[in-house]
Amino acid sequence: MQFLLALTVVGPLIGAAAALLPAPPGLKGTSPDQAVLRHGVTVTGVILLAAIVLALGFDHDQPSRMQATTDITWIPALDVRIHLGIDGISLPLLVLTALLTFLCALYSYYKMPAGPSPKAFVALLLVLESGTLATFAVLDLVLFFLAFEMVLIPMYFLIARWGGEGRQAAAWKFILYTLLGSVVMLLGLLLIGVQAGTFDMVALATDNGRGLTTSVQVTAVLAIGLGLAVKTPMWPLHSWLPDAHTAAPTVGSVLLAGVLLKMGTYGFVRILLPIAPDGMRTFAPYLAAFAVAGIIYGSLACLALVRPGAKGDLKRLIAYSSVGHMGFVLLGIATMTPTGVNGALFANIAHGLVTGLLFFLVGALKDRYGTADLDTLAGATGAALYGRAPRLGALLAFAAVASLGLPGLAGFWGEMLALFGAFDPAEGLSRPAFLTFMAIGAFGTLLTAAYLLLVVRRVCMGGPRPAGETAIADVQGYEFAAWTPLVALTVLAGLWPAVLLGLTDPAVQKLLAGGTQ
Repeated sequence: MQFLLALTVVGPLIGAAAALLPAPPGLKGTSPDQAVLRHGVTVTGVILLAAIVLALGFDHDQPSRMQATTDITWIPALDVRIHLGIDGISLPLLVLTALLTFLCALYSYYKMPAGPSPKAFVALLLVLESGTLATFAVLDLVLFFLAFEMVLIPMYFLIARWGGEGRQAAAWKFILYTLLGSVVMLLGLLLIGVQAGTFDMVALATDNGRGLTTSVQVTAVLAIGLGLAVKTPMWPLHSWLPDAHTAAPTVGSVLLAGVLLKMGTYGFVRILLPIAPDGMRTFAPYLAAFAVAGIIYGSLACLALVRPGAKGDLKRLIAYSSVGHMGFVLLGIATMTPTGVNGALFANIAHGLVTGLLFFLVGALKDRYGTADLDTLAGATGAALYGRAPRLGALLAFAAVASLGLPGLAGFWGEMLALFGAFDPAEGLSRPAFLTFMAIGAFGTLLTAAYLLLVVRRVCMGGPRPAGETAIADVQGYEFAAWTPLVALTVLAGLWPAVLLGLTDPAVQKLLAGGTQ
């Protein structure tokens, strides 16, 4: 188990280095480009297999205990250690990251985005995977920061070199926002480490803030929370996200929404809730207020984009929807209750599955029509996907109703539990305030349903194809292979939420209790 976790984290880096080497003559296939894309599929497939074996070998009777741990001294003078481990909180995120990266590599093998050499593309994809997996597996604050920052450069280049219109400006906006947030976050992490005398996240969580004064906790939460909020992204620090999604290639959007946004919310749960509980209690009402503001703002922005004549971009609309969905995650965290935090973690995974599928589908639409502009797609009679490409239309409708939180699909449980958590927040938090936040969040679910159903109506419904118009292709074989796991897991998580909640709940209970359970 130790070796498997280390392989999962380090393996993509080794694969990235190998991708830059010349392919052996016998493995080139029809071209070197095909060989390096096949290499990407192979490496990400091996990492996914290792993550699945880790999940199967995980002791599900003790999900609150750190497992597959490695603890090696790295910088003795600062007591910085190479400390890895997984529990019920990090394991689902680890598997989600490995799955989405593999599906992106598989999709790119058949539909490589236009841009420079595939060698650099595959290498950057693997470095991005390694940094994301490390973020969810490391248990040292310094290593967490390094892993957190490691993903910025590959994502910048994926947007700037393989993106669409406006990619340079979007890439710069992405990296400037996240770097500025990270500088402030580093100061907060160093403050905790220096004041507590250790950077070990397990020891700090067990101490539960008892070694830190309230003023230190408040300062640390403000600094670290700002850096995490930018990555989440929390309103009003979200403005980099729509531009990045609109300009990014399809696989870049899938990984950005499906995995990278989760790094911010994971930091709130793994670091701030257990290590600085008094500081979190001080800022929890403000975090909840910003969260529900994001829910309403994201929904209203989507409603503005979907109306006829607005020239709204469908990728941009899905990006704004992420601001609203991540608002529910932040609201669940702000309640500081097991119910709310479990809801936040569930919504994290559901958002990764559903929004990843949505970006795949929007990318497929853009490939077929040459645009993601809603007015162009709708046209005079509607894109009419139900009649012209029924499987594609059905998948888009499925992803939309999953995203709006239809009971029986993954999107329902996380948002419901986050609202339940707000109904009865942790001791010391104002219940009237959180009841107000719950009501605003519940209203946001109605707005979410409104704009997603409008998207389905405008894109999927319409008249017959005009005579002389070229037919569009329905779902291709490689698309079916890349999207089916996301559909299946969305249904599984919706019908059998205990699979995920059984992992997260004991770990959350222990985390909030300071390791005493």
